[in-house]
Amino acid sequence: MHIVSIHNSEVVMKATVVDLRYKMNEVLKALDRREKITLLYHGKIKGIIIPAGNKTTSLVKDHPFFNMTQKETKSVARQMDDLRGSRFNDI
Repeated sequence: MHIVSIHNSEVVMKATVVDLRYKMNEVLKALDRREKITLLYHGKIKGIIIPAGNKTTSLVKDHPFFNMTQKETKSVARQMDDLRGSRFNDI
């Protein structure tokens, strides 16, 4: 396991599957330091572990559901039932 580089003030660590097994404590400490971890398997990238709770760049007002009931006369419960459709009623 090693720290690869710093890009845009972001530390990137590379770890192998073996590192996850034997050095999980170090991986968790890196996540606490808000570092991204690139997971390698046989030298090839299999995934990226990103610390939870990262701030997103999208705004709430940009979400498609935001303010959708502004012109609606239906209640929120009725609106949700309509959005869920038959798949919710099948349960």
